[in-house]
Order: sequence, then C-alpha cells, then structure tokens
Amino acid sequence: MEKVWGKIKMIFQDKTLRTRVLFVLGAFLLFRVLSALPIPGIDTVKLQSYLMNNQFLGVLNIFSGGGLSNLSIVMLGVGPYITSSIIMQLLTMMSPRLKAMYQEDGEIGRKKFNQISRLITVPLAIVQGLGLLFLFSKQGIIVDTSIFSMIVNISIVVAGSMLIMWIGELVSEFGIGNGVSLIIFAGIVAALPQSVSQFIFSFDTTMMPLYILFLAIGLLIVAGVVVVTEAERPIPVTYAKQIRGDGASTGGTETYIPLRVNQAGVIPIIFALSILMFPQLIGNALQGMSSGTLQSISRGMLWFVNNTWLYSFVYFIFVFLFTYFYTSVTFDPEQLSSNLQKNGAFIPGIRPGLSTRLYISKILTRTTTIGALFLGVIAVLPLVIKAITNIQAFAIGGTALLIVVSVVIDLIKKVEAQLSMREY
Repeated sequence: MEKVWGKIKMIFQDKTLRTRVLFVLGAFLLFRVLSALPIPGIDTVKLQSYLMNNQFLGVLNIFSGGGLSNLSIVMLGVGPYITSSIIMQLLTMMSPRLKAMYQEDGEIGRKKFNQISRLITVPLAIVQGLGLLFLFSKQGIIVDTSIFSMIVNISIVVAGSMLIMWIGELVSEFGIGNGVSLIIFAGIVAALPQSVSQFIFSFDTTMMPLYILFLAIGLLIVAGVVVVTEAERPIPVTYAKQIRGDGASTGGTETYIPLRVNQAGVIPIIFALSILMFPQLIGNALQGMSSGTLQSISRGMLWFVNNTWLYSFVYFIFVFLFTYFYTSVTFDPEQLSSNLQKNGAFIPGIRPGLSTRLYISKILTRTTTIGALFLGVIAVLPLVIKAITNIQAFAIGGTALLIVVSVVIDLIKKVEAQLSMREY
C-alpha cells in the first residue's frame, strides 16, 4: 500500500504529470455535466420504463458513457467515432496508400488519417442519431415529433457526438491513455453508485448462490483480462560490437523485445460491440412499420440479437478477427526488422532482413492467435452465463467490467511509464 501512495505522491509532485492527470479529471467532469443535459421535449417517465426493459439500450448506454439513460445531448457518445475508426482501419488494410500514410508519413500522416476519420464521423452520427430519435418517437418518449423538432434534435445530438469526439482526442493528446476508452470508462464508473444502491435495496438472502456466482465470474473476467494484457513473448536481441577509432568498443549488449500476447488491448471488444449494435438498432427502429418487408427485416434482426448462442458466436468471431486486423495495422514486423538492422541489432541465429521479418511475423501470428482466442472467450463469457441463468445483467455488467479492467490496466502501465521516464 505504501508503494501505491508513493506513486500517487510522485504523480502530483511532477508538474507535467500532475497537469495531465488533472486534465483527464477535468475532461471527465465536463463529460458528466454534458451527460446530464437532456435534449428538449422528452417524457422522462416513459424513457425510464423503456430503458429498464431493453437490453440493447443497456449495451448502447455503455458506448454513450451513460448519456443515453436520460437522452442527453451527448447520447451518441463516441459510438459514431468508433465506427468511423473501424472503417478507416479496414480501408488501411485494403489501401497501400492509406497504410503508408498511417505508418510511414509520421505525425503529418496520422493527422490526415484522423481528419478523414472525423469527416466520416459526421454522416455516421446523423444516421445513428436519426435511428435512435425515430425509435424513441415511436415509443412516445419524444413528445414533439414535428419536422422542425427532429431537425433541432438531430443537430444537437450530432454536435454533441462531435464534441465528445473532440474531448476524447484532447484527452489522448494532453492527458494520459486513450481518450475514447477513458470516456467509456468514465460513463461506466459514473453509473456504479446507482448500481450499488439498487443492489443493496434489492438484496435477497435466498439468492446468495447467484450472488456468489456473480462474484466468481467477475473475478474470472478480471483475472483473464490481467493475464491477456500482461502476457508477453520476449524476442532476444543482440547489438553488434563496434570498434571506434580510439580502440574503444561499443555495443555487444543483449536485450529483448517484449512482444505482447494482446497487442490490441480492449479495442477489439469495443469494435465488435460497435458493429453488433447496428442489427439491434435497425431491428428496433423498423419494428412496427407498415411495410411487410421492413417488418420481416426487423424480425430477422431481432431474432439474431435475441438468439444468445448465435450472437455470442458472431461476437467471438468479430473479437478474434478485430484482434488480428488491429494488430496488423499497429504493429509492422517489416518496420521492426528494418529498425533492428539500421541500429546494428540482430536476433541470435536469425539472419538480418527478410529472415528476421519472417521470424517476427511467425511469432506475432502465434501470440496474436493465443491472445485473440483468450480475449474472445473472456468477451463472450458474460453472454454465455446470461444464456444459462437467463439474467440480463450478466451480459451488460460483464461487458462493462471487461472494459473497465482493461482500461485501468492500460492506464496504470502508461502512468508507470511516465514515472519511469521522470526517474531517469
């Protein structure tokens, strides 16, 4: 415990680190204030009743950072931005030009990449906003359904989504950690007091075995996330010995490259959930339409969503694939091989150049496969338990716990890295 307090003390003693932490806390506060401001013309009683009986909106509320629970001006949260990021990452896989811009053009290339992502966010926010507003209008939650009111509301929620996106980017740049993940984290943590109070008031001693099961699964998820996040495969590296003009030698040192089992962190889970929200959104929005074709589409979408085993299988596949593709975008064995060769370093027993690249690629494929399988299992575990126990809270609570633990671990690692830099 002393060690923890010592590190907290070090954080606030260092001016730069203290400023970064306070910036993140300030962004959290601003986000929570915005989340408390509802769009005009809503029936709060009907809203709460509808939210209690709709699992889809519970998952969507995670991405909005809790902003959907009262139809706030930031009710879309970072959802549209996440979707645009997925689109851009997929395009990067297919376009060599985009890949070069992201990986080789440095800071300027990444700025262009992010600018395109922002532009794509706008139409996505409009589509998602219209879908949700249309859904709530049909339920009588939005009282004024005139064209003017809809234009005003869609303008507000799109602007709110862009504002949250901007806050997330500022947190990434001037704070600590990934801004988008931290915003989702802030929304989940903000809902904890309400969840705890509901648990206390509804506590039933006859359900003690179920509570123990909840606790055991929660601990299993935490342990699984920690194992996947911390596990790494070290690749030994030796620096060639060089003789200077004065006869002194440099290099000859041995070190290693820590190749993480899960390079992508929690991003694949956020990506997968973001994609899987679309069938739910479309199915709910088309429900009750007069057209027989649209009703059939709605029934098909909702059948898929409510079929927990099929949904879990697709969710697992998405997490697995996104882990692979995100790792391939962010980690380039060819670039690593080239950097090692330029710095006079080599992997013992492996020739520099092509052989090194193939060796790193082979190890990366193996470690990523293990990480993707493990992450996929941990991700679908709450859904499987929900299917067995038929308790909806398992699915939403398990997903939220998964994101929180992953974000906290990532945040701790980044804070420790900052502290290590300042110690030396």
